[in-house]
Amino acid sequence: MSINAKSTITTTIARILGNILVFILPNKAHQLSENRITLIHKNKNNLNIVERLMRYALVQKLEKIENHDTIAEKNREFWTNNNAIELFKETEETFKTDFLPHCSFIFEILKKELSNQSEQFDTLVEIGTGNGDVLNYLSAEFPQINKFVGIDLSPDQIELNNIKFKSNKKLEFVALDAYDWVKENGQSNTIFVSSRGVLEYFLEQRLQDFLNEINQLGKTFFVAIEPNDVNHDFDTQPETQLYGNEPSFSHNYPHLFKNAGFTLWHFSQKPWFNGGNTQTFVGAKN
Repeated sequence: MSINAKSTITTTIARILGNILVFILPNKAHQLSENRITLIHKNKNNLNIVERLMRYALVQKLEKIENHDTIAEKNREFWTNNNAIELFKETEETFKTDFLPHCSFIFEILKKELSNQSEQFDTLVEIGTGNGDVLNYLSAEFPQINKFVGIDLSPDQIELNNIKFKSNKKLEFVALDAYDWVKENGQSNTIFVSSRGVLEYFLEQRLQDFLNEINQLGKTFFVAIEPNDVNHDFDTQPETQLYGNEPSFSHNYPHLFKNAGFTLWHFSQKPWFNGGNTQTFVGAKN
């Protein structure tokens, strides 16, 4: 029997068992599926075998959403409420298990790029800072930068971050839409960062407008670490595509950055989450 055949049989059995468990344990099923995005991103390590099977069956049954405005609205609602805080808690260990071993390399390249600049970059802004761990890490990696701003849609998470990192005087956390923050506070000689799933929640036109706005600030750098659909070919498919069960947007990041007037100093991709998605790394400057 081939590997593909074994995989098909395994997933079929998992789906059948999961559906049976959902039927006989309706209260548990409701608890697991109370929020769409939480269900999708729920940390498997925090679930027992029964819950894993139920989660698998529930994810397979999620209603397909095609309308981009509806998707953006639902995702925004999620990231502004308490469900986002719970997800940040569940995925907290990914800073050590994913970011440090698989993503931090691009900041070593950024250091080399900055060393070739005659101007001083005095501010670093993380869009979608979440629990603040990445921003705190970057403040130690770039000691020459005086100000680190973490922006997030969740006021409650920002409050938690201000308590957690109160001893690091270089950090500032703000509960605001990133586009609004840039319009009100953006300035030249700033480095912008998004880490592992932030820009994927922007509508394509809003993301293009956002990058255009940043480009107009003056001298800026941007590091984007964003997931993409593994089947999204940037060379032949410049337009944004839907991907995943959330769903979210697989943007053609090189295309959008270049449209906004940036040049790329880095581009690479790696398999992510067991090959189901691709992690895209973009370094851009103007």
